[in-house]
Amino acid sequence: MMRILVSACLLGRPVRYDGRAKDPGTDLLDRWQAEGRLVPLCPEMAGGLPVPRQPAEIEPGATANGVLTGRGSIRAATGEDVTAAFLAGAAAAVRLARATGCRHALLTEGSPSCGVRRVHAGRFDGRTIPGQGVVAAALRAEGIAVYSQSEAADLAHMLALAEKPGF
Repeated sequence: MMRILVSACLLGRPVRYDGRAKDPGTDLLDRWQAEGRLVPLCPEMAGGLPVPRQPAEIEPGATANGVLTGRGSIRAATGEDVTAAFLAGAAAAVRLARATGCRHALLTEGSPSCGVRRVHAGRFDGRTIPGQGVVAAALRAEGIAVYSQSEAADLAHMLALAEKPGF
C-alpha cells in the first residue's frame, strides 16, 4: 500500500497560521486515513512556528527554489524573516517522507510551505501567483509526486493504477 504525506490541516487539525483547519474538499482523505495511508505533517509547526502565527509569504520576486538555495526569503506580515523555520519544516517533510516511504504528497494550495501550483504574491494583499511552496519544491527535488487538495482525485486514480497487479 502506497503512503501519502499530507498537510495536517487537510485532516481537520487546527494548525494553519490562523489556528484553523482547511477543508480538503473531498472524502478521499477519510478513506485513505481509514486505510492507514496518510502520514500527516504541518511543516510550519515542525519548523518551530506556533499556532496561531502571523501569515507569511515568499518575498516578491523570489521563488521556493530560490529560498531553498539562499536566494530568497519568507517574511511574516510583520516583516520578520521566518525563512529558517520554513526551511526546517521543508527538511522535516523530506525526512518524514523518506522514513515512511511516502512517494506522494497531498498539500495545501497557496501556502508558502505547501503551495503546489500557486502561492501568495508576497505583498499580503490576497493575490496569488503561479509558483510552489518550499515543501513542495523540496519534495519534488526528492522525486516525490506532489498534488494539491484539488487534485486528490488525480492522486486516487494514480494510486489505483499503480497498485493494480502487474503494474
